[in-house]
Amino acid sequence: MSTTDRSVDLTEGPLLRPLLALSLPLVGTQLLQVAYNLVDTFVVGQLGDGAVAALTYSLPFIFLTISLGSGLTVAGTVLVSQHRGAGNDDRVREVAGQTIAVTAVVSGLLSLVGFGLAPTLLPYIGTTPGTAIHAMAVEYTRIVFAGTTFMFGAFAFQAILRGWGDTKTPMYLMLGSVVANAVLDPFFVLGFRDNVVFSLVGLGGLESTLYAITGFAGMGVSGAAIATVIARGGAALAGFWLLFSGRLGLAVSLSDLRPDEETVRKILDVGGPAGLERSADSLAYTGMTVLVAMVGTEAVAAYGVGNRINTLVYLPAVGLAQGVETAVGQNLGADEAGRARRAVLMAVGLGGGVFLLASAAAFAFAAAIVAAFFDVSRTAPEVLSVGADYFRIIGPTYVFMGLFHLLNAAFRGAGSTRTALGFSIASQWFFRIPPTLVLITAVGMGAAGVWWGIAFSHVAAAALVAVWFLVGDWDESVVDEGSNEGANDTEESDSETPATAD
Repeated sequence: MSTTDRSVDLTEGPLLRPLLALSLPLVGTQLLQVAYNLVDTFVVGQLGDGAVAALTYSLPFIFLTISLGSGLTVAGTVLVSQHRGAGNDDRVREVAGQTIAVTAVVSGLLSLVGFGLAPTLLPYIGTTPGTAIHAMAVEYTRIVFAGTTFMFGAFAFQAILRGWGDTKTPMYLMLGSVVANAVLDPFFVLGFRDNVVFSLVGLGGLESTLYAITGFAGMGVSGAAIATVIARGGAALAGFWLLFSGRLGLAVSLSDLRPDEETVRKILDVGGPAGLERSADSLAYTGMTVLVAMVGTEAVAAYGVGNRINTLVYLPAVGLAQGVETAVGQNLGADEAGRARRAVLMAVGLGGGVFLLASAAAFAFAAAIVAAFFDVSRTAPEVLSVGADYFRIIGPTYVFMGLFHLLNAAFRGAGSTRTALGFSIASQWFFRIPPTLVLITAVGMGAAGVWWGIAFSHVAAAALVAVWFLVGDWDESVVDEGSNEGANDTEESDSETPATAD
């Protein structure tokens, strides 16, 4: 059996090259993640702003459920990276197996709850039962929830490989998944009538012929959910086949899935706050959606498109932040706190230039960006106007948003997930929602008040985490301190580090 170990070791030697080797595929993976959202938004946007609004209403509950489960996989990254840094390879395999098992159970339960409660919960964020938008939002939400376990499987695989130091393999699988989604999406959503893909490639005649034969006019908004679930499910199955076959240099066996009380407790201890952090962010997104809904439907549609395009900056920041988590985890596991700090500062320097460019582009091309994702003939001018304002106001603060995510990732990589949770709560629930509420109610700024509230939170949160990074003792929070269980529970584990295999 051939083995392809693409993992990176950041505990010795020059730091810049391995950090880039680890982080660039993560940034690529996150950009590919953006492709899911952009393809869905572009294709569904051909149905009109009502369909886009239905997706926007659905996303808060979907994000909340995904956060509760995927947050647990952060424990996989932290524990795998720190055990690898300490040379505890037997514990790496056990943690990987337990992460898969715990995530599967949690995601299965959340999938059932979300599917059943979708019609009841959606009206709380602004949908009106009996309307077309509510019906579309319910259909989309339920289908995504039905496939949540597959999606969580992909998250778990990515987290484990990330902690191991292999970020290329997950990127390749994500690329295949995105291509599958891009192929399936237009046909599930639009069918063979008014299909923008056929028009773009000059095959309108073929479209008419296929529609006459099949009569398939697409499934609308629900078709986007079906395409995404199928594409992500295929990626998850392929990932686990690679992981359990041992082809990646990290061989997990079925016996590693057997529950171990101590390991499960550790995963919950580290992953629980991370899950709560992401859930708090998702609830905040829900709260912001409610505030935007108070302004009007046009603002909701603009907010949905704005957030999706915003991920062109946000998700690369998350990708680089995930590289920081692994770098910090491996080095603290190897008792290299100074090297861990240098890795974080290096990531901040690398990311800062990219975020500044993104700020300039968002401000300069705001109107063109928004117009590209709507059929202008079917879209109210107010949607285009407030969407452009979104980027003119929020765009200049992208650099602060990136700084916040990179520094908070350092705390997670150290195992200080409760610290990261506290800063995320402050960012959303103190610096964002209360000022936004004041701006749209007391001040009466409408949609612009929402955009200014988001911009303020980016700056304030970045200042807060920067102070703690400089003066706090976060780098002393090594998750497995005093717990070198496994094959390398000897003095050698303090002096030896695995060789770079990339």
